[in-house]
Amino acid sequence: MLSFLKNLIKPKYKTLNFIEIKAANLLANFNFLQSCQPQAEIFPILKSNAYGHGLKEVCLILNKSKAKMIAVDSYPEAQIAYRYFKGKVLILGEMPLAVFKYAKLNRTEFVVYREETLRYLSRYGKRAKIHLFVNSGMNREGVKHLEKFIERNKEYLIKISVNGFCSHLASADSDSELNKRQEKNFFTALDFFEKAGFSPRYVHLGNSAGVFIFKDKRLTAFRPGLAFYGYSPFLNNKHEIPELKPALEIFSHLLLIQEINNQEPVSYNEAYISQQKTQIGLIPFGYFEGLDRRLSNQANFEILNKKRTFLAKVAGKVCMNLSCLDLKNNQAEEGDLVRIITASKNKPNSLSNLAKISNAGPYESLVRIQSNIRRRII
Repeated sequence: MLSFLKNLIKPKYKTLNFIEIKAANLLANFNFLQSCQPQAEIFPILKSNAYGHGLKEVCLILNKSKAKMIAVDSYPEAQIAYRYFKGKVLILGEMPLAVFKYAKLNRTEFVVYREETLRYLSRYGKRAKIHLFVNSGMNREGVKHLEKFIERNKEYLIKISVNGFCSHLASADSDSELNKRQEKNFFTALDFFEKAGFSPRYVHLGNSAGVFIFKDKRLTAFRPGLAFYGYSPFLNNKHEIPELKPALEIFSHLLLIQEINNQEPVSYNEAYISQQKTQIGLIPFGYFEGLDRRLSNQANFEILNKKRTFLAKVAGKVCMNLSCLDLKNNQAEEGDLVRIITASKNKPNSLSNLAKISNAGPYESLVRIQSNIRRRII
């Protein structure tokens, strides 16, 4: 009776699109990255809805790891992390000064590079923990002239806890001379900072690629994003990393199957003309849900029929909430499951392959995935 009442008040809703997150793969990736830099802490990057995987879900998974801190971009993301992650939260992005008063100082550390932010946080004394961000050569954000910055702000730096010293690489995914210059600039700045009387606990320059390219043991923390989710951070898979395991799979269902004749158009602008009598399957997944429109007439998805699994190509342009698939003469039924993205690296519908087809890159492909699609931990 109680179960009936619960379903009546809050009925179970079966979604046509859903995402599965493989917890074991994420945990294996974390452990592998940690083994690459055993002297350092690993701070997984969970900004942008955990790269499309689901911030809540990835927080819950990381509670089963040795991760002491995760990194997010903003206070709204931190609010979710406070609720679902048991450790500390590093906020990477700038915020309106008035927002800092809402942060849980006992669980939060802040990346800082603006004088206004530093001076505002100094009112909280040692309860405020910051990671000072220096501009090592990317010229996007960061303290440009560290010596002058310290001269102007030493009284404020002394008031608070300077827990970290950090920067960010501009070309870590490629063989660039800029990497070497940034590394040199960073450690020169670190030496100066330490001589000025500061001893940051966390020294971090490396992102995903940095985990694999840096050998300097002065780095005591790393901020992997893409590699944590199972994808190589290097361009064009130049350095394949077999230990990394993708964790995300996306599924939909065949809504409708209809037969069309030879030379009939499918979807918008007659971008697809059938070359034979065929079957067209419709899925409720389009560019609003995160499917790149450049995959029109290009991508192949898996149809998981009860009798067999086969690939079906996108037919015509990807629509806002719908896409058509050419089922050809394969046996399929309305309601069949469709695997849009697989965690298997070598299949045509792996995220890496789809990103290559769309020329978007895995970062862009992941963060486009709509946050309102139901996610479940496997």
